[in-house]
This record gives sequence, C-alpha cells and structure tokens, in this order.
Amino acid sequence: MKKKIDLINKLKVKDPSKFNMLLGFDGFVDEIIHVVDKRQDPKNFTRVKTIKDFAKKIERASGLSSNIEFVPINTKLGGNGPIMCNALTKHNPSMTYIGTLGYPSIHPVFLPLKEKAKVYTIEKYGDTQAVEFNDGKLIVGKMNTLTNVNYDHLLDIVTEETLTDLLNEADLFATVNWSMIPYMTDIWKNIIAHILPKLDKKEISPIMFIDLADPEKREDSDIIEALNLLKEFRSFFRVALGLNKKEAYDVAVILGLFNKDEINDKSLQDVNEALYHYLKIDYVVVHPVERSSVVYDGVYYEESGPYIAEPKLTTGAGDNFNAGFVTGLLLGLKPNEALLTGMSTSGYYVRNADSPNFNELIKFIDDWNNNNI
Repeated sequence: MKKKIDLINKLKVKDPSKFNMLLGFDGFVDEIIHVVDKRQDPKNFTRVKTIKDFAKKIERASGLSSNIEFVPINTKLGGNGPIMCNALTKHNPSMTYIGTLGYPSIHPVFLPLKEKAKVYTIEKYGDTQAVEFNDGKLIVGKMNTLTNVNYDHLLDIVTEETLTDLLNEADLFATVNWSMIPYMTDIWKNIIAHILPKLDKKEISPIMFIDLADPEKREDSDIIEALNLLKEFRSFFRVALGLNKKEAYDVAVILGLFNKDEINDKSLQDVNEALYHYLKIDYVVVHPVERSSVVYDGVYYEESGPYIAEPKLTTGAGDNFNAGFVTGLLLGLKPNEALLTGMSTSGYYVRNADSPNFNELIKFIDDWNNNNI
C-alpha cells in the first residue's frame, strides 16, 4: 500500500507533457472479433471465452468440417506503434509518428492520431483480425504492404536530415513490431551507421524502446542478429527491450540460454536475468498477464498487477504497458515504479477500452491501492 501511495505522490508533481518522442514504423487497421459459442437469437449470443475452448472447437472439426461464426465488435487503429503512440499522446508530449498509416492518404482510423502528433505515413497499412478471448487473443494479420518498409523507402518520405533531427530531439525513440517489418534490422543498421555518429551527446541519455512483437515466425538467426544489434545503440540511448512472457521464454531458448526441456521450469527471474546478462543493454522488461519484471543495473525487480478476469479489450494491452513503463522511466521513477505505471496503464486500458490521461492514471493507481477496481 505504501508503495502505491509514494508513487501517487511522486506522479502528482511530474509533468509528462515536457518530453519529445519519436515512434515507428508499423500501422494496422484492427478488426476486433468475438467467436460465437451459442446463439440465442439474431442479436444475442454467448462467446467462446478462452483460447483453450476455441482450440477444442476446432479440434472437434478434424476430419469433418465446422461452421465457426466470427462477430466483428469494432474497427480501430492498430499496430504496436500506433497503439503505443496513442497511449503516450494522452499525456500531451511532442510526438512524431512514422508508419504505415495509408498511402497516399491516411486511413480514417488514424486521423485522431494525426490531430495529436506530427505524422509521416510511408505505406499502406496492414490489416488485422484480432480474435479476442478472456485469456488472450489470436492475431490474424495481412502484412504484405510492410515488406516495402525499408531504409531507402523511409528516406523517400522522411529525409535522412529530418530523421537525424528527430532523433537528436527525442527523449524517447520507440521502434516496435520488429517481427512484422522484415527490413527492421536493416533500418537499425543504417541508423547505427549513418545517424548515431551525427547525434549530440546528452547529459541524460534518451530512451530507446524495442518490442519484438512475437518473433516466433521469424528465423532464429534473424532474431539473434537483431538482438545482438541492440547494444550498439547504447552509444547514444538507454536501451530497453520489452517482452511478454511467451516471447521472453522463446527468446531465451533461441539464444541458447536454456534448452526446451528445462525452460518451463525456470522462474520469471531466471529468464529475465539471463536475457539481461546476455543482451548487455540497460533494461530488459518482461510482462506476463498478472505481473511484470525488469532487470536494470544488474538488479531484478518484480511487481504484481491489477488482474481482471474478463477484460473489455485486450488487443493493445501490451502496447499500453510499454507506454506506461517508458513514461515512468522518462519521469525518473525507480524501475519497480515504472512497472507499476506500466501495469496501471494497461489495467486501465483493458477495463475501459481506452488509454488513460495522466490524471486518470493517477486515479487508477489510487483506486487500485484502495481495492476499488
């Protein structure tokens, strides 16, 4: 209880609007979908509530056939970058977003983002069907347009001089959804080679945040190459890698830190610390559904979160956690306090299907502290 009260008192005298941020490079239009279990009438149905129940439904169709009904709930802006960006703009920073928001014109779902951020749209958006359950989601993505997102194409829209200026001014640079942008590693290599040497050293290094976004479908060698690049950014940035639990455990096996037979017996701390010592970056943060952890300066921190059994919306919860976490770091909070601002941001989001502004974030932490959520 005291921990949250101390955090609330710190946040009340902080100002997140003073920061300058640059995010990229994806963009999706998300269709949120529920799966029908039983339909009572043309307007009412009960949902398939868990992925396990959905898997059983599919398994029963093996060797036969089955009719599965998807019900679209709503269409919203999507992609790790736009969702994280949207959450951060709630705190009114100076924001620039570069991504696949529609080309030559922006898709209407991204227009509210354009009102709050300077936007460069570099390609047509991807399409996502997010099939949601109480215990997770299945993302069905159409991402062929993202194969055009490479460094040369990026510079066709945003010149190298402009990109250098944006990075030089940024307190936060977030480059997310590595898995779905095939040339992201090449973009990183070009930034390291051509832009980092031009940047001005700062007394307090800005933060670079990376989210791999479920790299399971990528080749192990590609994942290893990308992760080994991250330490190269430490010449200018404080580098933070964010992973959910599945990603963290998968990556730990790919890097050879544990074998497949033993990984499930390893604790969150075991995996988080092993990743930190291998990667040699500033922060490695892992966020399972019910808690989160981070290793910084060799010290492990873990906090429990405000779990909810039946969330209103889960697609984007991880991106909201990331937004809240980096906000905490930018505000100079302790690593465990940044975990709490991350989980409070995502906790608010899954209950309200929207991201909190700064006052709503503080109130949520207060309500959480008083068992009112």
